[in-house]
Amino acid sequence: MTESSRVRVAVDVMGGDNGPRDIVAGALEAAGREPGEIEVVLVGDEAEIRGFLPKPDPRVAVSVVHCSEQIGMAESAPSVYRRRKDASVVVATRLLAEHKVEAVVSAGNTGAVVTASLIGLGRVQGILRPAIAVVVPTPTGQTVLIDVGANSEVKAVHLYQFAQMGRIYAQYVFDVPNPRVGLLNIGEESTKGSEVAQQAFQLLQNGRENLNFIGNVEGRDILRGTADIVICDGFTGNVILKFAESVVWMAVETTRREMAKNLKFKMGALLLRPLLRRLKNRLNYEEYGGAPLLGVNGIVIISHGRSSAKAIMNAVRVGARSARMRIDHRIREEVSRDHRGEEASG
Repeated sequence: MTESSRVRVAVDVMGGDNGPRDIVAGALEAAGREPGEIEVVLVGDEAEIRGFLPKPDPRVAVSVVHCSEQIGMAESAPSVYRRRKDASVVVATRLLAEHKVEAVVSAGNTGAVVTASLIGLGRVQGILRPAIAVVVPTPTGQTVLIDVGANSEVKAVHLYQFAQMGRIYAQYVFDVPNPRVGLLNIGEESTKGSEVAQQAFQLLQNGRENLNFIGNVEGRDILRGTADIVICDGFTGNVILKFAESVVWMAVETTRREMAKNLKFKMGALLLRPLLRRLKNRLNYEEYGGAPLLGVNGIVIISHGRSSAKAIMNAVRVGARSARMRIDHRIREEVSRDHRGEEASG
């Protein structure tokens, strides 16, 4: 596939909290935004999907793949995966494994997406643990936080490989030439934190010829943009992500309530409304679409369960760009060149 060729993106229509309507709408919007560049393959109950499809538009490349099952948001993914061969997320990853599409987007059960990807696609050779990366806005750009949910417990070598994968993603998807890598810790000193954190620091320090490692960073540094990539275990990353979402909500809601209290604030609000709207959009996860599952053989984008049509549109576009940049291939090449992670695991 060349960078200019059409990218086929399978969209799991049955996943997510908002139902097929928003997911179909977002997928079609992505294809319409990049006519001739993106084809969306809608995976799910065909009759239900057809009910949300508008009249055919020659600029929008779309097809439907029917499946009869889905995995619910609250279900334990590993236990149901093998019994649900016709579930939408399973079928979507199968299409990717069979090279019928170049990327998958799902707003469904995260555990199901990870399980389907690991079993259906397998890990990139040399990668020990795939990880979920998410984009966090900063005043000057964005920071990639990895992992945010795939691995609750990690070893030092896993954190080292998260840095490798995060570097590839930041460099090729967000055009950061030499991304700075920071290890999330409770202090800047190399002796801070757990034994795993200290071991990871030494691994990263020794690999500075391959990674632009700037040392430990603290929680306050994430939003400051001190590092372009911040690495941590999935438990910590997920807590940070959910907390950040609540902070954005609190800031917007508090501002709205304060402005409603008196006339002066209301008058000021009229002047500040465009700025506040831009700020809200900047902090909104919908602008970034979804989080890639890095380290599997294929491009898999995991979207928020509450994704709107706009979020799905951006997720599809991120998936298409990641496929054009062949992120999974670049990760494989990176690991094959730098054997430090494999040596540490041995």
